[in-house]
Amino acid sequence: MADRSPRTRLDAPRELRRRPLVRRPAYDSDTFGVFAEQFARFMGTAKFLLYMTGFVVIWVVWNLVAPEAARWDDYPFIFLTLMLSLQASYAAPLILLAQNRQEARDRVIAEQDRQADARAHADMEFLAREVASLRMAVGEVATRDFLRSELRSLLSELDERAESHAAEDEPGRPST
Repeated sequence: MADRSPRTRLDAPRELRRRPLVRRPAYDSDTFGVFAEQFARFMGTAKFLLYMTGFVVIWVVWNLVAPEAARWDDYPFIFLTLMLSLQASYAAPLILLAQNRQEARDRVIAEQDRQADARAHADMEFLAREVASLRMAVGEVATRDFLRSELRSLLSELDERAESHAAEDEPGRPST
């Protein structure tokens, strides 16, 4: 069997790569994304709608009222339709790009919220365990009422012993 070099094998890529004839334009995706967000935000305002309405009204009125030589678009307004289609074809991807960036930001915020919730949950569980252990410890601590009752029973027991000793120590009484 002949030894095949990597260049002749079909499952290995070629080592030489051609340089492209035309370089792709370089752009900063963040700057472009910020532009897309600003553009999408502007397109969602009443100001944009008023500007577009004004533009279309002026276009239609000019091309209906102006002298024949000064008009640039006749009645079916093909050029106006082309311009509006062009504007829509650029607006849609810019709006989608802005939505994608917002979705990425929302995902990061949601992850941070989940982490904060997990930390808060762990803190609450820790505090619940601490409160439970304090309750158990307090349950084992003698209360004032318990101490008073114990002291009273000890005092009565001492009184009984003192009386019994006093009775034994009385002269003339026979001891039992």
